[in-house]
Amino acid sequence: MADASIRTSEKDQDSCPVCQDLLKNPVTCKCGQSFCSACIHSLKQYSPKGSHSCPQCGEAFAPKPVPRRFIKVERMKKVELSSSNHPSDPSYAGPGDVGCDECTGRKHKAVKSCLMCLASFCESHLIPHTTVTYLKRHKLIEASPDLQENNCSQHDKLNEFYCRTDQKCICASCVLNEHKGHDTVEAETERMAKQTEIAEKQREVQQRIKDKQKELDELKRSLDTLKCSAQAALEDNDKIFTQLIHTIEKTRSEVAELIRAQEKMEYSRVVRLHEQLEQKIAELHRRDTELQKLLNTDNNVYFLKHFQFLSSLSASVNSPIVTVSQHIKPDLVRKSLSDLKMELQKFGKDCKFSVEISF
Repeated sequence: MADASIRTSEKDQDSCPVCQDLLKNPVTCKCGQSFCSACIHSLKQYSPKGSHSCPQCGEAFAPKPVPRRFIKVERMKKVELSSSNHPSDPSYAGPGDVGCDECTGRKHKAVKSCLMCLASFCESHLIPHTTVTYLKRHKLIEASPDLQENNCSQHDKLNEFYCRTDQKCICASCVLNEHKGHDTVEAETERMAKQTEIAEKQREVQQRIKDKQKELDELKRSLDTLKCSAQAALEDNDKIFTQLIHTIEKTRSEVAELIRAQEKMEYSRVVRLHEQLEQKIAELHRRDTELQKLLNTDNNVYFLKHFQFLSSLSASVNSPIVTVSQHIKPDLVRKSLSDLKMELQKFGKDCKFSVEISF
């Protein structure tokens, strides 16, 4: 009859009653109920010493029961193949995640860690801790990668107390031995006291964050104001220098016109003087010819007759020395440009000093 029950279970049962998942490496108890080997192992591990019973029906077994193995090769292959075909399944533990200590093969993410069992469990393997009475009393915390630090290194017991004298977490054996007579309290009590201090510290930090954020906002506004001010100054600078360049160009053009006008006037005067000098030279050549003719004559009467006329040549041909200005008022132009250059240099220094002071 039991064999029939087992065969029926083998045929119809597909999931483990403990983890509610497909059977993995299943084993069958004497009552015919099948479980994952990991699930039934965890139940036996955490059951009271000497007590063995089926988690489903509660049927008790003799000490050290030997479950009959129930293997479904094809189903196991499908389960393993399904797991391998979904490497990105978020339910499996990845780098930085805490893996379930009860999972065989690829591990699922642990959702809780037990301080009594010193093990971490996924959602499926955590079910015994929520359904089995004596497992419900265990202390569960968020999944932690290093549970051993919660145990006393000397007595290998859970550090449930805190020694205020030595400022360290200790176990119950430490309270009765090494820390006997010390100011000790439960770890949870000390945590509540420290938590109040931490909350106050957190409020102080949050207030400092607000103050610093206010300073940062003010600094940002100052930077925005500085940026706007600099932009306005650049626009004014471009406007002023554009006008200044226009004025300089206009002045340059006017001075050039004055220079050309003076050049034209002086040129006309020099041309007139040139013509006059050419006429004087021609007159002197004519007189030179007459004097030579007079010197060459043999006629004394002719010579004496024309001597009086030709001797007055020096008084008539001599003329005042003609001077021509070769430069167009260089001193005035150079002085004006020099004054303008000095004013621009002074303006540049004043602007630079003003900008340095402002910034």
